[in-house]
Amino acid sequence: MKEILTQEKSIYIQIAEMIENDILRDVILEEERAPSTNELAKLYVINPATAAKGINLLVDKGILYKKRGVGMFVESGAKERIKEGRKAEFYERFVKSLLKEAKSLGIGKAELIHMIEEER
Repeated sequence: MKEILTQEKSIYIQIAEMIENDILRDVILEEERAPSTNELAKLYVINPATAAKGINLLVDKGILYKKRGVGMFVESGAKERIKEGRKAEFYERFVKSLLKEAKSLGIGKAELIHMIEEER
């Protein structure tokens, strides 16, 4: 999980995304223990409160849950929730603007599909 933190986004968001990425890649499986805030703080040399903010973001999204006295664990169905959330974000960030630009250029559905298929 040792990815490099950047200045592009808040650190706590990057921490949450890294955990999500590990879940998507099956590095951390559903019902397995996730890294603790202290482990994350030590690994990335950040404040434990910042790591906790990232963890809490995932708790709020139903990705992680707490087992009292044991730690944070990946929820059942978390991988699918992450995929669905990222698909929705992909649609909002990329597909909507692609369709808007295609429309303004007079590119129809068939032509757009042809362009996509040609890129393969």
